[in-house]
Amino acid sequence: MSTRNPPVIYNEPMAYLNGIDRGKYVKTTFKHVAKHYVMMNHLMTLGMDILLRQEVVRIASPGKKDRVLDAGSGTGDLSRALRKRCPSLEIHAADFSLEMMQAVEDWRGIQRCAADALSLPFDSDCFDIALSGYLLRNVGDLNTALSEQYRVLKPGGQIVVLDMTRPRKNLLTPLIKLYFRLVIPALGKLFTGNREAYTYLIKSSENFVSAENLAEAMRSARFRNVTYKIRMFGTMAIHIAVK
Repeated sequence: MSTRNPPVIYNEPMAYLNGIDRGKYVKTTFKHVAKHYVMMNHLMTLGMDILLRQEVVRIASPGKKDRVLDAGSGTGDLSRALRKRCPSLEIHAADFSLEMMQAVEDWRGIQRCAADALSLPFDSDCFDIALSGYLLRNVGDLNTALSEQYRVLKPGGQIVVLDMTRPRKNLLTPLIKLYFRLVIPALGKLFTGNREAYTYLIKSSENFVSAENLAEAMRSARFRNVTYKIRMFGTMAIHIAVK
């Protein structure tokens, strides 16, 4: 791996964790918010998370017989968006939080698998498309997560990543910081009773690598034709590449 990809540095004690410790913390966090996860996503983004997942599916543009991986699927929103667009797809949803996967009942036509994104239980070269939504900022090792998705993709296969990105400075930056640091944790406390979980989620978002550095990490993982689109006032990005 190239050393050009800088390490991710977090500002809160809980966000300094990496590797196994980070995985344990993230798993515990999502266990506590699983029942409210979908509602809070819609609330925090004013429903834009729905449109962004739909954009990810449009970009991926799966063929009717494609085999698709939804890595870090959580409650399966991205998998269901895939199913809605193309019901004949073979969709595999993988997540290491059973509570997240059990929080939603509608998994028709989707194969679920309890799996860590750092060690996917799939053969190499077996998927046509690998998608993820809000996964990479939570993994203990970004390079390993990308390498695993590279491994399971077929040659010529496509990866599409939706995630937060380090916010870009613009005229709205003060308002965005206020919303992230005060409003979202308050909403988390009000609707889930768990302020800490949403404080972590915001800190992990604010201190995740920039869109440019994530693109470089993908190139270091041997992906080709890496491009990205900035969304949500510079706070989210969609990265696209091929194996």
